[in-house]
Amino acid sequence: MTDATVTGAPELIRAAPELPDLLPPIKLRGGMLGFVRRHPAIAIGGALVLAMVLIAVFAPYLGTVDPTALAPTRRTREPSAAFWFGTDMLGRDIYSRVLYGARVSLTVGFSVALLASLAGLIIGLVSGFVRWSDGIIMRVMDGMMSIPPILLAIALMALTRGSVGNVIIAITIAEIPRVSRLVRSVVLSLREQPYVDAAIAAGTRTPMIIVRHILPNTVAPMTVQATYVCASAMIVEAILSFIGAGTPPTIPSWGNIMAEGRALWQVKPYIVFFPAVFLSVTVLAVNLLGDGLRDALDPRLAKRL
Repeated sequence: MTDATVTGAPELIRAAPELPDLLPPIKLRGGMLGFVRRHPAIAIGGALVLAMVLIAVFAPYLGTVDPTALAPTRRTREPSAAFWFGTDMLGRDIYSRVLYGARVSLTVGFSVALLASLAGLIIGLVSGFVRWSDGIIMRVMDGMMSIPPILLAIALMALTRGSVGNVIIAITIAEIPRVSRLVRSVVLSLREQPYVDAAIAAGTRTPMIIVRHILPNTVAPMTVQATYVCASAMIVEAILSFIGAGTPPTIPSWGNIMAEGRALWQVKPYIVFFPAVFLSVTVLAVNLLGDGLRDALDPRLAKRL
């Protein structure tokens, strides 16, 4: 090799050009602000639900008085600094009654969502995985779903006396078929998966297969469904109380307050307006939370991976 070749070699070496970035750099958004940007529905709905829960829990410390105290001399007072939401035809403070009424609606909604989810989960798991029981159980569920939930709840309440516990039981029975059919549809798709066939071939017992392989995959859709059941239960409870088939009139609930104020709706609309607003905001918050959970738990509906 000559000196010319050696000295000329560096001139032939050229640096490879940098390739352009085909994908933008990944930006990781952490903290509370990043969570709100990724899941705004969960953030807004969760904040509103939390606010309603705090209002219900700390109602005695939010400037309220006895919601059942009668004061005939202060009947139908307009909203003012002394009575923020006004008074009803018996002189009771509407502000106090609305805040205490949040306890009834939230208790009914959360209780029905929990009980209906547990009962529907058990029924759906058995119906979806145990083939011989599917026809019997689902025909019973179909018969219950053929009756509108509000009519079924009214019929059940007609057999008992009005109380919060009986309202919870009546609405729970009406909501169980919706949850059970959802869980059954998920189980029907899961029991044909290869890992379930492998567990059966390995001799794993049916209860262990359900607990280990089927149950974890039903938690996400059942959680979303539970939020919708909660919102529906609060609406049904308000309807039952409004028509006099729900909680007793002595218990302040949003449905009872609206029922008592409907006779004076044209002259004193605030009696119905304030409990209706609280009910609407609470139901909207629970539905927003359910929509956000659906988008977050289902990767096919997620906006960002």
